[in-house]
Amino acid sequence: MRAAVLHEIGQDKLEVLDDVEAVGFGPGRVRIRVRATGLCHSDLSAMNGVLPQPGPFVPGHEGAGEVLEVGEGVTRVKPGDRVVVCWLPACGECPACKRGQTELCLAGFMNAGTPNFRRPSGDVFGFAGTGTFTEEVVVDAGCAVPIPEDVPFDIAALIGCGVTTGLGAALNTADVEAGSSVAVIGCGGVGISAIQGARLKGAAEIVAVDPVASRRESALKFGATRAVSPDELAGAKQEVTGGEGFDYVFEVVGKSATARTAYENTRRGGTLVVVGAGAMDDFLQLNMFELFFDEKRILPSMYGGGDVLRSYERTIALWRAGRIDLEGLITHRVPLADINEALDQMRTGTALRTCIEI
Repeated sequence: MRAAVLHEIGQDKLEVLDDVEAVGFGPGRVRIRVRATGLCHSDLSAMNGVLPQPGPFVPGHEGAGEVLEVGEGVTRVKPGDRVVVCWLPACGECPACKRGQTELCLAGFMNAGTPNFRRPSGDVFGFAGTGTFTEEVVVDAGCAVPIPEDVPFDIAALIGCGVTTGLGAALNTADVEAGSSVAVIGCGGVGISAIQGARLKGAAEIVAVDPVASRRESALKFGATRAVSPDELAGAKQEVTGGEGFDYVFEVVGKSATARTAYENTRRGGTLVVVGAGAMDDFLQLNMFELFFDEKRILPSMYGGGDVLRSYERTIALWRAGRIDLEGLITHRVPLADINEALDQMRTGTALRTCIEI
């Protein structure tokens, strides 16, 4: 079967090969025919080594498709079911799950160290224990979440990561207060979803911050009240908040420099939400006096900061009701053979989300 493979960490191109085999099928496992997958910035971060991932590997973790085969003991799905791939399934048994913090379950991460694929030359891993830039993938049953018949595969794929992460940051982690002021730094697919979440919660002012003009224009269509470049953020802070700072600032880039900017633009007593996934050697510097004196809340948001399955259901309900726009997030579509074109679209910021059709 075909799959896009990164041979070595640090390479910037994927090779689409037709000698890849999905492996690992057996009890408790599900084989999925991938129909659509989104390109998330985390895929690029894994490719360049910012996020730890053994190689060679098949990127992709934001996918949807049809169940081809189920292993012994699998009861939640059956062949023919439409599913979204959940890269962070909850085991239901660990302390985090029992506390209701299923997004912190580590069971899914344990799969990242087991190869999902094989080539004649050896084993190939799947990013985050999945790997959806492929025609077929074998995953734990918990990774295959059933979706209703009326949800298209491309929409379902987005729900698998970016939309859930961005919406959840505003709805779950921050619990944005109606009438508040919000700034979102980084307006790709996840940032735009955070903007939609803030709008749903009734934020009065939503300032989108991004260096790419097309993304700023898109942010206004999705609910931002104004959109500025990073150089214009100070002026927007003065105009919107009188210089005090925003009630909520979402950092959706994953770098310490933008996290520091986000902190400085959060009002005293306000909330900084860290959504972007960054590198382990990129340190955010804060002094002990400002931490004490400013009383700003710093809230990391992992996969939307809430129960993932409930978040999927909520997102579908909001989409059906026309309260959020998911179709508009898909600005580009490419076949798997042109996956490197999608990578370029992500790197240049010309795409909010590119759908890879398989």
